[in-house]
Amino acid sequence: MPPLFNNLHHVCIVVRDLEKTVAYYESLGVGPWFDYPKKGTYLEFDVPNKAASDAMRYKCCDLDNVQIQLCDPGELDSPQKRFLDERGEGVYHLGFEVADRDAAEAHGRALGLGVVARGRRMDGSGFCYFDTRDKAGIVLEVRKS
Repeated sequence: MPPLFNNLHHVCIVVRDLEKTVAYYESLGVGPWFDYPKKGTYLEFDVPNKAASDAMRYKCCDLDNVQIQLCDPGELDSPQKRFLDERGEGVYHLGFEVADRDAAEAHGRALGLGVVARGRRMDGSGFCYFDTRDKAGIVLEVRKS
């Protein structure tokens, strides 16, 4: 099986003020920014707090080599909100593109990685956030778009 964390897709930064942060990046010439396209219904959607997940706001920017995602977690309890409260603004996770979401999740579990959140759609797309904070310093995500 290919390495799980080989094809970096995005860097997700948790911020307090989405509009202010986007404006700052734009002042540096980084953009354009777009709303994260939440697409499709999940067959499986296992997150710590669905209401908090639904309320999160994201802005994204595609650079030549990677996407930047800015996340405003809102006020409801979530891992992202706890990260912001405990550590302040910063990189919450790295997202890696994989060919097979299910196989990647199984591979991560076989490596002993705990799962923070996961979602799978009918077409096989989706995500899995592994709890790698203690040893990697951040969450590592696998995703198939």
